[in-house]
Amino acid sequence: MLAHTRGQRVTDHEDVLARIRTDAEGDGSWAAEWTRSARALERDGRLLDACRHYTMARFPFVDGPARQRALDDTVRTFDQWRRGDRDIERLEVDLPTGRVVAWATGMSDGVRRPVLIVSGGIVTVKEQWASTLRAIRRLGMAGIVTEMPGVGENTLPYDQDSWRMLSHLLDHVSDRADVTDSYALALSFSGHLALRCALEDSRIRAVLTAGAPIDTLFTDRRWQANLPRITVDTLAHLMGKEAGSALGELPSWALSPDQLRALTIPVRYVACDRDEIIPGADVDLLARHVRDIEILRHDDVHGAPAHAAETQLWLIRSLLRVRQVKAPVHLVIDLLYRLARRRAAAAG
Repeated sequence: MLAHTRGQRVTDHEDVLARIRTDAEGDGSWAAEWTRSARALERDGRLLDACRHYTMARFPFVDGPARQRALDDTVRTFDQWRRGDRDIERLEVDLPTGRVVAWATGMSDGVRRPVLIVSGGIVTVKEQWASTLRAIRRLGMAGIVTEMPGVGENTLPYDQDSWRMLSHLLDHVSDRADVTDSYALALSFSGHLALRCALEDSRIRAVLTAGAPIDTLFTDRRWQANLPRITVDTLAHLMGKEAGSALGELPSWALSPDQLRALTIPVRYVACDRDEIIPGADVDLLARHVRDIEILRHDDVHGAPAHAAETQLWLIRSLLRVRQVKAPVHLVIDLLYRLARRRAAAAG
């Protein structure tokens, strides 16, 4: 949870958490107290802050009316906020098995720019990437910010073929962006989808990820037995399965050494030494078999909540490097990354 509050810059989470007494509905519940805080921010005209609090109210997934209302309010307040920016648009892609929804930028002026697809993990809605949309434009790219199957407004099932969603998104904007030069900033379980997609779709020129499952999480029953309950419940929800049976369907999703060796693109990966979700064996597998791999390691838990700034800057710097961008922004990002790394080391 801390990774999500820090990643969204939710600074007053302790005040809200102090009021929470139950995960049921009604006063004192998780959804109700985050929603109460969000409505106060909305009344003050702080739409983006309100959106962040509504996002936390529906965390980790919609399991009833209260969290559904919170998700609806998340989308609504984000939509109100983005109307002040003419270059942020809504994309809806209807597929045979459901609908993918995304927010996009950099496609409204007729210039065909390289594409950055951004997606989070199994509990991350697309509205959490609001500030990223404007940053993408400053990098001279078009952006598509979306969410995993079953998360937020994405009604696709989460299954072995979910990676195809990324290709469909690129197809959808192929007339307005240079999709032949596309990059994926895909965190956690989205990183697995992006790597799988890159094996089939040559338009993806690099994958930048953090805490993405590769093999052991999908195949090792002993590791699965110690996964956090929230992770298992969320996976089951996205897959439309019972928690007791969902993990049994995962072994065929693993990426093999042969597949990893077949990746000819740069892969940049952030790993956490105390990750309770992604085993170190998955990171070792990448290091052994991917041709062009760089790994940033943190002494932290999944999502690296104590290293949020450092992680974000390293990923942006990595994107600029794989794209061989030599503009002044590269020097600025590199300096900011080094400063963030020093602060993290000092905090220690």
